[in-house]
Amino acid sequence: MKGITDEPQYSVSLLEGGTALCDVIDSHIDEQTLSEKNAFFVADLGVIMRQHVRWRTHMAQIRPYYAVRCNSSPAVIEVLAALGSGFTCSNKSELELVQSHGIPSEDIIYSGVCKQVSQIKYAAKNGIDILVCDNEAELRKISRCHPNAKLLLQVSTEVSNPDDEMSMTFGCSLKDCRHLLESAKELGVQVVGVRSHISSSCEDDQVYVHAISDARCIFDMGEEIGFNMNILDIGGGFSGSETHLELINSAVMSVVDLYFPSSSGVSIIAEPGSFFVSSAFTLAVSVISKEVVARDCKDQEHDELSPNEEPAFQYYMNEGVYGSFSSKLSETPIAAPSVHKQNTSLDAPVFSSSLWGPSGDDLDQVVEHCLLPELNIGDWLVFTHAGAYSLGQPLFTSTDSPPVYCIISSRDWFEMQDTGVTHESTLKNFSLVPYFLNSCQTEAALSVPA
Repeated sequence: MKGITDEPQYSVSLLEGGTALCDVIDSHIDEQTLSEKNAFFVADLGVIMRQHVRWRTHMAQIRPYYAVRCNSSPAVIEVLAALGSGFTCSNKSELELVQSHGIPSEDIIYSGVCKQVSQIKYAAKNGIDILVCDNEAELRKISRCHPNAKLLLQVSTEVSNPDDEMSMTFGCSLKDCRHLLESAKELGVQVVGVRSHISSSCEDDQVYVHAISDARCIFDMGEEIGFNMNILDIGGGFSGSETHLELINSAVMSVVDLYFPSSSGVSIIAEPGSFFVSSAFTLAVSVISKEVVARDCKDQEHDELSPNEEPAFQYYMNEGVYGSFSSKLSETPIAAPSVHKQNTSLDAPVFSSSLWGPSGDDLDQVVEHCLLPELNIGDWLVFTHAGAYSLGQPLFTSTDSPPVYCIISSRDWFEMQDTGVTHESTLKNFSLVPYFLNSCQTEAALSVPA
């Protein structure tokens, strides 16, 4: 599947003739039957577009600033930029990536809380003025290196589950805000708004209500001290569920209308990440090794099966928690995969199975327990909802990240045209390649219509 282009950053396969995502996965798996079996992603850009439509439908008054750290694929950046999203970047590499796609500096927030001096200077040099700050040490660094910065004061929020070890709090407390605001005034640094840090696992819509209520108090403090604050960033925490989005919107907009009515001139923004990309990416991995183990025999000296005991299997894959499943290190559960349809019959018996990465490390367990038919080395597993926090540089290895094959259906492509997304100034790095079920390669690339 390739096309002749003027060195585009990536190609996008245009699915025609009834071709579906599963057909694309089948094709790429078939391509590797006689060579190395390497993991790969398939990204459906139409899903990102539809998620943006959902956002625009339910959160029309809140502009999204996509959290780049969630997934920094060039195609994701390109599509979301074309759809009018802003971007939050946590380091210089992300700032450079977003700027390389022509994103205006005013649409970028430098969100890293602990910033290197050299990176603050980079932001200043490149006109990236909106920075996040939550302590006096950072405030003083910013005042020295970026005196024209416009700060968003990051405030800690109440966690929805205090017993959850991963519900860490970030930002300054409400009682510390006045001191930081006074220090900023003394140093001559402008504070323009408030940013709430909300966990990506947040399921409690009341967390947003408390955060907005606290922000109102901070806006009042800032006004007393002499700041003209006009940005409210309600943070992240948005799952891909439309129901969850409706729930948040119902809770948030009522309190926003109360504390920050449109007459206040305050812009409301948010930082969705997983919401846009999680369901858009599918990851295919192959089994590279397997072990048969006795069930419930952990305390026995030998893991030997008795004749009447049902076996359990440990499968080792060519991707693990030090690669595409790195989110598992932060206790994010990984859903059980499906078995590639060409490898097993639908009525095959299933067995207790665990899935591991290739390192052999005790921490490299991807899925602790699932039910799968017996697999062989070389068989393939397919993980859906694989787009969030899975495409970063592999940890502790010298291997590259799996390739990403971008697709879009003809229907989604034409809808993007109808919305004006495919204007000549946007999606400039797309090389559209027609993709047919019975013809996986073509030498004719389609140019993006203006």
